[in-house]
Amino acid sequence: MEKSQGRAVVLGLGAVLLWSTVATAFKLALAHLTPLQLLAIASVVSALVLSAAVSWQKAWPDVAQAWRQSHWRYLGLGFLNPFFYYFILFKAYDLLPAQQAQPLNYTWALTLSLLAVPLLGQRLYGRDFIAMALGYGGVLVIATRGDLLSLQFDSPLGVALAVGSTIIWALYWILNARSQEAPVVGLLLCFLAGLPWVLATAWLVDGWPAGWDGIASAVYVGLFEMGITFMLWLGALKTAVHASRISNLIFLSPFLSLIFISQILGETIHPTVYLGLVLIVGGVILQQWKRA
Repeated sequence: MEKSQGRAVVLGLGAVLLWSTVATAFKLALAHLTPLQLLAIASVVSALVLSAAVSWQKAWPDVAQAWRQSHWRYLGLGFLNPFFYYFILFKAYDLLPAQQAQPLNYTWALTLSLLAVPLLGQRLYGRDFIAMALGYGGVLVIATRGDLLSLQFDSPLGVALAVGSTIIWALYWILNARSQEAPVVGLLLCFLAGLPWVLATAWLVDGWPAGWDGIASAVYVGLFEMGITFMLWLGALKTAVHASRISNLIFLSPFLSLIFISQILGETIHPTVYLGLVLIVGGVILQQWKRA
């Protein structure tokens, strides 16, 4: 693919803009659907989008080969993502205001570094500890609305689920660290392997939605949480002359997300959310700067 930094920036900004809207879409869908119903619809849509991408790339032989070589691995990964991760994440959004759930989930990059120590044998340095102090300090600021001494949470379970989802997400990517498959191929196999878990659990626990309310938002989540947006982001990284500059665009996402949460959901953003988010993003940037 021909390199073009201008094209990469356009694709990258498009991905960031779309990712910034999904927290709002989560809440709109969850106003009418259970977390499992949202997960079922979004997972089917995402699998269809990824299947279309694989067809476009004529990569079905790669999908078949990867499944033959590593089907047990993909069955396990499919349980983690989409099933377990998104169920926990959507449940957190169901319990918390979007302005809290979204920044808390953003700490997954910090969790990834922590898990990489025992699982990948990586080391933590002084800058890592500072970054984590900033990031998880931001979590406390957001979760307690700035009242750190009282440690009173709007929803202790919601906070635990939002932070816990980062462990599942980080574990998923660590287990994928040595994957040789193309990203689209691997992700499709995970969704296909996870769909039986998702559909069976949704059917047994909540059944299918009784009406059409929330369906459009769930389809939007399936299209733009891990579907089309993922393709845009991959395209941006592949065409970039300087990939690190494109990667830095992702730091715009949580701040843009607060704008959509405020304007569309009508949530009044608490001042401590901005402070906490600055701490979290600052910690992530500090950590990534070390690796740049």
